[in-house]
Amino acid sequence: MTKKIAAGIMKCGVSRVRIKDTTAAEEALTRNDIRDLINNKKIIKIQKKGSSKFRWKKKLEQKKKGRMRGFGSRKGTRNARAPEKKSWMETVRPLRRLLKNLRENEQITPKVYSKIYMRIKGGAFRSKSHLMLYLKEHELLKAPKPKIKKDVKKPVKKEAKTEKKPLKKEKKESKKEKPKAKK
Repeated sequence: MTKKIAAGIMKCGVSRVRIKDTTAAEEALTRNDIRDLINNKKIIKIQKKGSSKFRWKKKLEQKKKGRMRGFGSRKGTRNARAPEKKSWMETVRPLRRLLKNLRENEQITPKVYSKIYMRIKGGAFRSKSHLMLYLKEHELLKAPKPKIKKDVKKPVKKEAKTEKKPLKKEKKESKKEKPKAKK
């Protein structure tokens, strides 16, 4: 019965309670007596057993090196592990962005834009450098449009003030001389 009461006081399960001094525990009648035994370390609470992360960390290090990635370790399909759609998006979006910039800077004509856009959609280009190489080889690229610089006014430096500030005494005297006008 003392174990059950001690478990309630220590807020743990009965299996985690250990009694060191059995005679003192048998003599304890009230909850206060058991509380005293807990404070005197005659009744103790055993630490919970947790799962060790040693093996998990070791496995993670091996995975970082590229081990443990064979067919036996794979659960998902190839597409689940590295989606084809994602790799497609990673190649197509930068190509379309580059093409849009070239059209805005008038380096390619709208007609060339639409043709190249459809070729990108068809997967004709691997990368941006591949696209640029194609445009240069087929002489579809014009010289970049020169940027017009706007007249930017430089801030004018303020001249240093040579006049000294009036002293406090002088300020007070000037205030006394000028009477305030009543409203």
